[in-house]
Amino acid sequence: MSTPDTPPPTPPASKPTQPRNPLHGVTLEAMVVGLADYFGWDELGRQIPIRCFQIDPSVGSSLKFLRKTPWAREKVESLYLFMLRDQRRNAQE
Repeated sequence: MSTPDTPPPTPPASKPTQPRNPLHGVTLEAMVVGLADYFGWDELGRQIPIRCFQIDPSVGSSLKFLRKTPWAREKVESLYLFMLRDQRRNAQE
């Protein structure tokens, strides 16, 4: 509580909550689109063998499946991190 002699408390400065998390702020849709652009649907279906990547693939069907299937989403996130590392490695060369 503030009195006339003391100023009111200042709110803490807002900091990014996860500054070292490369997935922070990246949507699942952005991951799927990025992976499909980088690998192509055929290679993506080989890397992560799920039907939504192998049979008539689309972003919409993939998102629907991945939102309901935690193990598949983890594989997509892991492959996305690999893709980011690979892109950084290729940019440095």
